[in-house]
Amino acid sequence: MTEVTLEAQFDNFFALFEHPVQFEVNQDSLDHRLRLLQKRYHPDNLSVNGKESVTDTAQAKQQTEQTSALINQAYQTLSAPDSRASYLLDMADQAQNVEHSIADLDFLEDAMQMRIDLDEAIEDKDRATLQQLHPQIIDRLALQSKRFKEAYESEDWQTAIDATQKLKFLVKLNADVTIGLDEVASAEHSDDDDLYV
Repeated sequence: MTEVTLEAQFDNFFALFEHPVQFEVNQDSLDHRLRLLQKRYHPDNLSVNGKESVTDTAQAKQQTEQTSALINQAYQTLSAPDSRASYLLDMADQAQNVEHSIADLDFLEDAMQMRIDLDEAIEDKDRATLQQLHPQIIDRLALQSKRFKEAYESEDWQTAIDATQKLKFLVKLNADVTIGLDEVASAEHSDDDDLYV
């Protein structure tokens, strides 16, 4: 692979991961490609021949570290629906309004209520409420992902931007509910351990 081709790949995360430029991704394929890229560009795999100076070796090591960091950034971007949507909008030169506030008051009211319920459930270590909230958030993520995909494919940029803004909020909620469930499970497991002391 030539240096020019390699540089072009690093400018396009989809090309780097040998994935079509589209919203839907195959997570297994991304995971497999990540492992290959990490192995190929890992700083420990830097080959040094006796003719390189210490400066050249240091520069080469720094370059592989930067490359490795970029690979991880590309993977994170493509793996999450909100960052993938933002990246696609950026590639289409349509990302300028993504950071604006959500204008859909019904969505905001619903989302804020879910946030309040989630925060209370985490504080109270209420597993039942967390388990009830999780599929609701997943359903809303699926709906906004579908909205984005259709809007992106038809170049309905305003709808795609709106869906992306909502995806950002929902991805954060989903991460928080997952953390909450893990914390409750850890606390329960810790309580179980106390029984055997």
